Amino acid sequence: MKVAIVGCGYVGTATARHLRGKSDCTVTATTTTASRVSELEGVAQRVVVLKGNDAGAIARNADAYRESYLETVTTLVSVLQQTPTVKQVIYTGTYSVYGDCQGKLVNEESPVAPANPNGEILAETERVLLAASNPNLQVCILRLGGIYGPGRELVKIFGRWAGTTRPGAGEDATNWVHRDDIVGGLTFALDNRLQGIYNLVGDVSLSSRELVDRIFETHNLPKATWDTSVSSVRPYNARVSNQKIKAAGYQFIHPEISEF
Repeated sequence: MKVAIVGCGYVGTATARHLRGKSDCTVTATTTTASRVSELEGVAQRVVVLKGNDAGAIARNADAYRESYLETVTTLVSVLQQTPTVKQVIYTGTYSVYGDCQGKLVNEESPVAPANPNGEILAETERVLLAASNPNLQVCILRLGGIYGPGRELVKIFGRWAGTTRPGAGEDATNWVHRDDIVGGLTFALDNRLQGIYNLVGDVSLSSRELVDRIFETHNLPKATWDTSVSSVRPYNARVSNQKIKAAGYQFIHPEISEF
């Protein structure tokens, strides 16, 4: 089986390393940075440098964000229409497309309601990919929670909050997924030829307050305080169900948050 991983960052590199260990997989990894070729040659049989958009421009320019996601996927779809040997596309998206559901439980049948222009781009990216599905091409979208794991520990992500005052009451729902479960979920989707949308998040949705309180208590850091006179700045707030992918047979490695 030949697998191409478009973009080998934190998750892509770990996935390439895992798949290379499977005797039936030949992995091609892509990167926008030529200096990473030697590193990626250690996790993939083939490495290709593909030019992408400037990351700084993405942060400054909504049009560049559109180019990086929507236009890249649109180009990919047009290429796939001319490449019948490709049988499956697996795309890692984000649960943020559900928008602000005021902490209510959502699943894959829930409507998407992006809260900002970038979220609209991500939702449209999903629609373009799903529309490309046909009897010869299966499209699977994994909506990920917040990503944590080795080198991306939660204390590193939230440590700067220690001892500060945060806007809101800290009641916003959070949904996290360990890097190992993203690799596991991608492999499961590949092996089982999954098609359609699947949420890939852990079992437990903690509030922002609960999450950071546990992190700071574990690491003996001063707690954050919350200013309820100021509205939360998070553009999405939903508790996300992972029952669909579990019903398909995936068993989470870290169903609960495994480190604080």
